[in-house]
Amino acid sequence: MTNPLCDPYFILAKVYQGGKYLKQAISETAVEPLNKARTVKICYGVLEKDIYLSHIIEANVRKSPKSSVKLILKIALYMLEFMEKHEYMVADRAVELVKKLGKEGASGFVNAFLRSYKIPVLPQKTDERISLETSSPLWLVKRLRRSYKSQALKILSAPSHGICVRFERNAENYLGKPHCGTPFENVYIFKNFIRDEGYDRGDYTFQSVGSVAIASAVNGCGKLLDACAAPGGKSVLLSKKCGAVTSCEIHAHRVELIKSYAKRMGAVNVNAVQADSSEFIPEYENAFDTVLCDAPCSGTGVINENPDIKLFRKEEDIASLNKTQSEILNNCSRYVKSGGALYYSTCSVLPEENDSIVYSFCEAHPEFVLEIPDSPLAHEKTKFGMQFLPHISLGAGFFLAKFIKK
Repeated sequence: MTNPLCDPYFILAKVYQGGKYLKQAISETAVEPLNKARTVKICYGVLEKDIYLSHIIEANVRKSPKSSVKLILKIALYMLEFMEKHEYMVADRAVELVKKLGKEGASGFVNAFLRSYKIPVLPQKTDERISLETSSPLWLVKRLRRSYKSQALKILSAPSHGICVRFERNAENYLGKPHCGTPFENVYIFKNFIRDEGYDRGDYTFQSVGSVAIASAVNGCGKLLDACAAPGGKSVLLSKKCGAVTSCEIHAHRVELIKSYAKRMGAVNVNAVQADSSEFIPEYENAFDTVLCDAPCSGTGVINENPDIKLFRKEEDIASLNKTQSEILNNCSRYVKSGGALYYSTCSVLPEENDSIVYSFCEAHPEFVLEIPDSPLAHEKTKFGMQFLPHISLGAGFFLAKFIKK
């Protein structure tokens, strides 16, 4: 029998020790096909519960173990605490993996730990307690509690609703699988969905409900600029109601992603170009009816889909992101025709990246008039825009603001 800790270990080592994002680590690691679903579940689960698992380890040892041993303990603890696997099987397989990695000296410690550890009592302080309960960084808990008060716990606890699929055709062939509807035509969320030849034919694509909601709220037009477009989902969806879409992306390999996406989905009016949207392009000045700035952000609205964000995102990143967001929005505003529309969006729930950026823009650009957009997907209106929140918006945590150029 294959050791169930092995494949998760080799994937997660690339995340914890190599700094790679989980989806990338999974895609480039050869895993046993028969148990791939279990492996993926463990990998996502360990990252989702990372802070809590670390808390258990730290409460039961005098000295923190080396990174490789600590990772094995996290995987084993996740299997014991959240998958209800048998203690002796998990401990034996963990020891087997330790030896396989050439760390026989730690095998006794791993065996003893997994057979005797105790679950520590959670702290009384609210912030620290929520941090451990939701396995969220303490800095993020504090910011969300300040901004959302009692909703913070719900935002951080909101689970992924599943795999969101947008169909171009033949949706009826797939609706026999467990799924739920969304407010958007031909967009469904499935509990499980295995990609087949319909994907390559362009019958459907994978696109988050938040991304669909943003594209849905952008009005149709003649010429549209999608300023930060990769991987291309919004560009392709907006190509249905816009005459021509220019999709900008700063990295060459991500430009190719947009081209591939548009070709697969038959979006012939999408033109992907390599450009830095924070730097002025003279030929774009006053050239577009609509500009969408889906700015780089903290990703705090999609943690439930990307748990590695908890591991990699630091509080000090926010100021740098704010600078980039403002630069992109200010620069791209120059590309909007008179009477045209400018949209600013993020996949963040932090007001510092949303309302604060919009407020500063309004102060600096009296030639634009703020409008609050609307959506059939549940959301909250803020002073400067529309905020989707994971616990009320089918798992999505996105923001959108709209401006009209006088």
